[in-house]
Amino acid sequence: MRSVALGLMLLMLLAGCSSRGPAPVTERVPARVRTAPPVVAEKPERPVTPQIASSTNGLHTVQRGDTLYGIAFANSLDYREIASWNQLESPDRIMVGQVLRLTPPPGAVEIKPLVDEPTPSAQPLAEPPLLTTPQAVLLPYTEANWAQVSRPAPTPAPPVATPVAPAAPPATKVATTPPTVAPVVPVPAVAPLASAELVWRWPAEGKLIGNFGAAGGKGIDIVGQRNAPVVAVAPGKVVYSGSGLRGYGRLLIVKHSGEYLSAYAHNDSILVKEGDMVTAGQRIALMGDSDADRVMLHFEIRRYGKPLDPLKYLPERS
Repeated sequence: MRSVALGLMLLMLLAGCSSRGPAPVTERVPARVRTAPPVVAEKPERPVTPQIASSTNGLHTVQRGDTLYGIAFANSLDYREIASWNQLESPDRIMVGQVLRLTPPPGAVEIKPLVDEPTPSAQPLAEPPLLTTPQAVLLPYTEANWAQVSRPAPTPAPPVATPVAPAAPPATKVATTPPTVAPVVPVPAVAPLASAELVWRWPAEGKLIGNFGAAGGKGIDIVGQRNAPVVAVAPGKVVYSGSGLRGYGRLLIVKHSGEYLSAYAHNDSILVKEGDMVTAGQRIALMGDSDADRVMLHFEIRRYGKPLDPLKYLPERS
């Protein structure tokens, strides 16, 4: 029986294999082609500018990108003082690795004032002295006036002889001097001032949030919109443009006449370069928040390297 059952099973298997029915139709999904992710070009990293901080030992080692103006600004010094103390021929020629002293050498004499001086103003001219002696009179030309001035002087009459009086003691002769005529003093001309007085203007529009010596520190802070224009407060020359001063972000320093500097910090972008001459009101930067916690302009005015209160120089705002 077992052999019979096995035989039947083999026959059924052979019959199934010999059937040539159509193969079942199945839906084939095309294989997904794997593509590599797009290659994004990486932006080249900007070189890190060395940060200039205030010196703690009276010395500064020059690094690549340093300028004498930046070193002086970070230490509230006049760049000419540093040049004199280190016997530099030019403020534009400092060498990487050079050690600069930021304090006067022994025996150095301070020749520049360290405090703000009042701006010289025109003084009223002194009136010339009045002439008290008789003056010539200008007469119009007429026959009568001409006859009067051209008539010869009358001949004095001969002296009349008088009897000789008894001799008297000689009288003391009093010396008389002719009256002196005061010379005519010309009106003196007004002497020109050594440097024209600067007319300052506001560097940007916005709300004032930091005053000198308080939240603004060495200057004032003006809050505004990103990319709002920043303008030069007076004509001058750009002596620093970069981000090498710690805490100032992208910074511009403009040198004006009368030994003044103006500084513009935390800019989003800078529109001028070192050596450019700028005019009052010219756009020199766009407001930003570089090295700051909000969009604002930090503005300073310095004289001989010393910070001054900008509100004493800028015009009043309505």
